[in-house]
Amino acid sequence: MAELPSGLLEACVVVGAPSDKLRDIYQLHQQNKLNEAPSLEAEVLQVHAPPFVSKESNSSQVIGPAFSRVQRRRSFIKKKRRDRPAEGLSNGEVASRTETSSATEDISVPKDLDLIALPQLCFPDGLQLSTEQREDSYHFLVFTDLFGNRTHGVVAQHYRAIQSCQEGVVQNGPRWNSAKARLFTPFAVCIISKFPYYNALKDCLSCLLVQLRPARQSDFEETIKEFSARLSLVPLPPPGQLHVSFSLRPLQVVLPSREDQDSPVIDIDLHLPFLCFSHTTLLQVLACLLQEQRLVFFSSDWARLTLVAESLLLYLQPLSWQQPYVPVLARGMLDFLMAPTAFLMGCHISHFEEVAAETEDLILVNVDEGIIHSSCSESIDLPAIPLAAMESFVSRAECLQLHYDLELCHLGAGTDANALRSQRRDWQRRLNSQIQNIALELVVNIFRGVPDFLNHEHRVFNSEEFLRTRDPADQLFYKKVLETHIFHLFLRDRLSRKRDTFSRMEQNMRNHVNRNRAVTETPRRPLMSDLSKTGYSSYTSPESRLSKRLGASLPNLEQPATDTVSAISPNRPNSLRKMTPDVGLKSPKNAVKIFRLPEFPPPLAYHYVQNYYSDMVASLGKAISATPPEESSLLARYHYLRGLVNTVSNRRLDALEDFQSLYKTDSDIFPSQMVKSLVDSLPDGERSQADRRPELKRLISRVKRDQERERASNGHEQEEGGVKRFQLPKKYMQLEEFVKCVQESGIVKDQGTIHRLFDALTVGHQKQVGPDLFRVFYTIWKETEAEAQEVCLPASVLEHIEATECVFKLSSSVKTSRGVGKIAMTQRRLFLLTEGRPGYVEVAQYRDLEEVRVSSTPFLLLRIPSLKLRVRGRKDTFEANLKTETELWNLMVKEMWAGRNIADQHKDPQYMQQALTNALLMDAVVGSLQSSKAIYAASKLAHFDRMKMEVPMMVPKTTAETLKHKINPSLELAAPQAVDVLLYTPGQLWVSVSGGKVMVFDASSWSLTNTCHIGNARLNCMLGVDKDQVWMGSEDSVIYIISMVAMVCNRQLTEHRAEVTGLALDADKYSQKVAYSCSAEGSVMVWDVSTLQVKRHFRLSCDRLQSVYSSNGTLWCSSRDSIMELWRTGSLKHRMNLPEQQKGSTATFSSMLLLPEREELWSVCADSGEVCVWHIKDTTRPIHRVALQDCAGCNCMIKVKNQVWVGGVGRSSTKGKIYILGTERRQVLKELHGHNDKVMALCSAEDRYVLSGAGKHDGKIAIWKVE
Repeated sequence: MAELPSGLLEACVVVGAPSDKLRDIYQLHQQNKLNEAPSLEAEVLQVHAPPFVSKESNSSQVIGPAFSRVQRRRSFIKKKRRDRPAEGLSNGEVASRTETSSATEDISVPKDLDLIALPQLCFPDGLQLSTEQREDSYHFLVFTDLFGNRTHGVVAQHYRAIQSCQEGVVQNGPRWNSAKARLFTPFAVCIISKFPYYNALKDCLSCLLVQLRPARQSDFEETIKEFSARLSLVPLPPPGQLHVSFSLRPLQVVLPSREDQDSPVIDIDLHLPFLCFSHTTLLQVLACLLQEQRLVFFSSDWARLTLVAESLLLYLQPLSWQQPYVPVLARGMLDFLMAPTAFLMGCHISHFEEVAAETEDLILVNVDEGIIHSSCSESIDLPAIPLAAMESFVSRAECLQLHYDLELCHLGAGTDANALRSQRRDWQRRLNSQIQNIALELVVNIFRGVPDFLNHEHRVFNSEEFLRTRDPADQLFYKKVLETHIFHLFLRDRLSRKRDTFSRMEQNMRNHVNRNRAVTETPRRPLMSDLSKTGYSSYTSPESRLSKRLGASLPNLEQPATDTVSAISPNRPNSLRKMTPDVGLKSPKNAVKIFRLPEFPPPLAYHYVQNYYSDMVASLGKAISATPPEESSLLARYHYLRGLVNTVSNRRLDALEDFQSLYKTDSDIFPSQMVKSLVDSLPDGERSQADRRPELKRLISRVKRDQERERASNGHEQEEGGVKRFQLPKKYMQLEEFVKCVQESGIVKDQGTIHRLFDALTVGHQKQVGPDLFRVFYTIWKETEAEAQEVCLPASVLEHIEATECVFKLSSSVKTSRGVGKIAMTQRRLFLLTEGRPGYVEVAQYRDLEEVRVSSTPFLLLRIPSLKLRVRGRKDTFEANLKTETELWNLMVKEMWAGRNIADQHKDPQYMQQALTNALLMDAVVGSLQSSKAIYAASKLAHFDRMKMEVPMMVPKTTAETLKHKINPSLELAAPQAVDVLLYTPGQLWVSVSGGKVMVFDASSWSLTNTCHIGNARLNCMLGVDKDQVWMGSEDSVIYIISMVAMVCNRQLTEHRAEVTGLALDADKYSQKVAYSCSAEGSVMVWDVSTLQVKRHFRLSCDRLQSVYSSNGTLWCSSRDSIMELWRTGSLKHRMNLPEQQKGSTATFSSMLLLPEREELWSVCADSGEVCVWHIKDTTRPIHRVALQDCAGCNCMIKVKNQVWVGGVGRSSTKGKIYILGTERRQVLKELHGHNDKVMALCSAEDRYVLSGAGKHDGKIAIWKVE
């Protein structure tokens, strides 16, 4: 049978006093020899674990229909006593222990179940008999194995009279004397589950105890066994909006689902810590957890210990506590507190003084009183959470409504218990969601800057630089946190680009801040307007702080208005405040649906259980039929559940069909391991049936392929699993090692720049960089950054510069032709910061410079080196006596001037950014070399100035007038990546680069808003299908469907057998929207967009099918050797072959364009500089040919207004070219030169702009104005 994921029930264990001990106690009690109710040692009495029913199959394989893993099992030896009848005994005597025979019973239990410690944990205070009936009580357990996997237990303690426990013994003796005080013994029923369904399992136990109270002791075991068997029939809900409910009488029990695949199950009241602690204390406890201290929680209520501890750990999500965790320590386990490592444990409040006196360096948390202190003192001497994050958390937490009674004020008295419970559940779910949001925001605010200091390629975290950017008051907190295991795992997930709640909220916050910013204007530096008010030391916004990777990070364009949260009076009761909305922080959630399971059958009969599963499959089928296709997420959950039920009930092929439907609808929750196991368990007959069903055959082959890919990547993943901290080198470095070291340091990523830096540092000696030289260079680079950050400009200066400008370099005080002061260099201009009364004197904006040269000024008998600048529109030359700094400033200003000119000509701000990086590197090189060759070495970095001198980069007038802007999708990468596909949807530009990486830009500002990875292969085509769907065809033969709202890919179409090369959209004869897709081997599929089902499928005979188009009831398909017109049925209407003179050459069709209003088709070839125009009704030969000047080949075409834009590559150079042709006269109107590599993709933005993407040697996107 296929391996299933863990079910609700791992085991149900009954713990209590041994029957022989109870018999002795009972006898003494009858004889009035007991002075007080004694304590006994508990032991395991019963163990019930699935499967409870089984059927021997033909293959001699035991099939156990239960929602549980096929668990490894081991034997547990339980004492089993056979009581002899008390015949012949009189005068109230009972059989003694010697008259009772003992035997043993070998019980099979799950291997992971630790039954040795369980009795102590079920009775942490010890098993105490009582002379009165006590109320049932509940508490919760957490077990952790050696690998950190957690199992959860819910315990109910139930008291029964000892007389009823000894029914068989006393039946022939004297009757119970009602006048004598009765004696009661507790039993503990513990449900063990892999999932923390605390509330649901507590409800289940409540229902069980209703049945146990009137039950005879002889029925006790059977009742619990039936109860356990029922729970084994309950399927767990898949991640998402579908919950599962079932009736146990008298209660309806609900199992909530996880929010997504990586989120934990939350089935507790998350607001309990807010009721136990003040906000300040709560933050102190969280700070201790983040710093991995040795924490002990104390309470008089065992249940409260686990619930509070679990809530606090959930607050830290996605950070995961990996240290020892025992929220309930029994009286005999207190020695655990002597462990030297970090831990989180819980004790009864009665042990507080004892623990505080006997152990050191513990953090003691009194949950009952809401106080925290250490075992050494009354206060906690640990660094606190950063102030800004604390204040934000407190302001939001004060707005929570924590009291359910206030929700009931306007409601009448309920008469239906289940309806009242449902109402309370809904309130709790909303409150839990708000608390999760507040806690996640706290975690994001604490660690928000971490991603900026990661190098994903080398898996390095630059911890020193991260610490240096933290507030001095917060640095001790971060130093401690950065050394913890919890942070190490968090870093590992960041370096693996894991898309979890942290990354989504952090991205949303960035988008919120950057909404009106463009992409490539300036590096991220703290804005002068902010620094003038606060100074850098208190400047804590990670969004605006200086990036430590100049030239490698995205810039800001505008400083957002600071969000202010008005203070709330502390005197106002918390319960009266409404939650403030968190705009843009979390994606909208779908409404919760609850699937109700059928009534349970007699759970210990195989055929009844099979009928129960059939009823469940039928109910799920009705739910699927009643769900409209647009609710694809809900449909996927129903298919998951039905596939699970079919697997359990041995309907393997039906299960595979459900999982195939699930894979197409929402691949995020596809249970790949279970499906693999299911496929492996198929008998030969069923396997041959599956192979005859195309969809199942595709699913099986995909599972096998994924399995092979997973095996192949396992070793690679293990290599990449670690996290390195950046360390300065300890040995000499050749070029390759130097590149890696500089990239890890975060100074710059671009390999070309690093190569030039290597040349600069190795001028005049062997081509290797020593550790001492690199340390000096690195130190100077960081010191220069720090000096720039400390510059605080007065308001009178700030009003003269842009809000986004930052001072990157200040000279020493010098005499200039316009006064004495310091020359300041920003990314836009040079200005003089005058001394005495601080003032601003404009020197020049870089684009206005006409000449920069070194001169000298006579002074007495000396000649003082100076820098002269001639500025456009000014008669006077600016001169500054920079003395020894003159040569360096000459190099830097020339580089900035050249960068500005090239950036303006190419409409590409990244040139300016790179020039700034070059200038700052020059400064660090000169400072580190301190030799006569320092200036010559720094000149190696004058990249743009050299380009201007050697090859004037004049942009043709036509290009300059048409080009509006450039975007660099490869900005954060070490080398440019080819732009494979471009797609414009209203307000958004979708860009695909190598390896399935997709970037989404805001079309109003061209700022990056989202990045996602779609598979691991190159994407060939993209299509906007409706307002919320973008389809992407990949080399791995899959069509990925992206939700534009959620920005996730959770649906895939897997019917193609080769790489998907083309997508098109149309309406069929019934006006229903259909999509067409084609793959390289010639397959064309017609899809119903609403149901994602294939309506038709046909195959063409051709050499690599490349694209498909729909027009006027016919299809047009382009391959390398022909263009075909087809009827909608797939039958061939016409075929157009390559023009005669191109046959036999290497030329192949690369792109085609339909102009139906002109009844024309235009085609281009990959190795030909000619556009062929065909008449649709006569496809024997082209009616017109347009020769493109100096063109070696064309790759793409689009129509915009009455123009056709053709993207290709030049013949005399390998640079990209765009030719604009008029459709009327079929002549070239313009020739545009905007890329350094061939043009790979074109798209139109509302016919106002055309966007072009280039190959890997350029990797940029140009934005052109359409006239």
